[in-house]
Amino acid sequence: MANTNPNAGSWRHEIGSRDFPVDSDRYHLYVGLFCPFAHRVIITRQLKALQNFLPISIVKPYPKEDGGWRFAETDSEYEGSTADHLFHSAFLHNVYFRSPPVYSMYEGKYSVPVLWDKKTDQIVNNESVDIMRQLNTAFNSLLPKGSDERDLNFYPEHLHKQIDSINSWLLPDFCEGVYKAGFAPDQESYNKACKVVFASLDRLEELLKSHDGPFILKEQMTELDIKAYATLIRFDAIYVQHFKVNMGTIRHNYPFAHRYLKNLYWNVTGVKETTDFRHIKENYSKSHSDINPKAITPLGPVPDIEHWTEEDEAWRRSWK
Repeated sequence: MANTNPNAGSWRHEIGSRDFPVDSDRYHLYVGLFCPFAHRVIITRQLKALQNFLPISIVKPYPKEDGGWRFAETDSEYEGSTADHLFHSAFLHNVYFRSPPVYSMYEGKYSVPVLWDKKTDQIVNNESVDIMRQLNTAFNSLLPKGSDERDLNFYPEHLHKQIDSINSWLLPDFCEGVYKAGFAPDQESYNKACKVVFASLDRLEELLKSHDGPFILKEQMTELDIKAYATLIRFDAIYVQHFKVNMGTIRHNYPFAHRYLKNLYWNVTGVKETTDFRHIKENYSKSHSDINPKAITPLGPVPDIEHWTEEDEAWRRSWK
């Protein structure tokens, strides 16, 4: 089945459906290490051990002008970025142009992530929330029975209500809220958006403070943690100065969120490995000329994320 005209710039098909069945060598993923929305998908792929079933191509973090996101010519040109392993495209928009409907019908942005079907030569999905949900279970039949990765479920049925409830404010107010503040067209809009961001951070802090577990829902890691991490890890590193969400920092003003973030980075295997601070900082500082016209990348904060301490480890032992 060919895609119909994507609604508002999104393809919303599903792996595991009749038209896009699960296969060990059928799909390809396009991502950027800088993008928090693509980062959600990269983490899910990593934690579910889907690297052998879902290879990736990674765009460079900059420049974005004169054609949009670019691929490296070789995998060694810019560390962490790759060539387009499928089509050897110069730009991400070249990949979009290959997928029905034709370019003249497409109204959206040429964004990452993109899930591509090699068999039918088209985009399956380019919405991060959809893709991470699909990767959560779609490839389970290809994973070893009884393996931790197969049993891992970031959206378990018994937690749907809680996850959906927290998603209802975490996504618009925090994960997307930093962008609303950063790209605010005027002072009044910025003031309003910035306050919403920190209200959501206050809410997250209180939620984490209310229990002793390592995750938002205490004992079980869910998609909430992946979404929150992708924004939290960028907050002090780039959002505070670049998007002017500077009413506080994670490391100095939110002790429970700070320890939560450090635990995910240092102790959940696969999370640190997907995090590239160079890509993150150079993308924002060098691709938003309206915000940072001289494209100077900040040196700080130092370190990018603070180290795991003996006090942190004592806390971790207390709930294990």
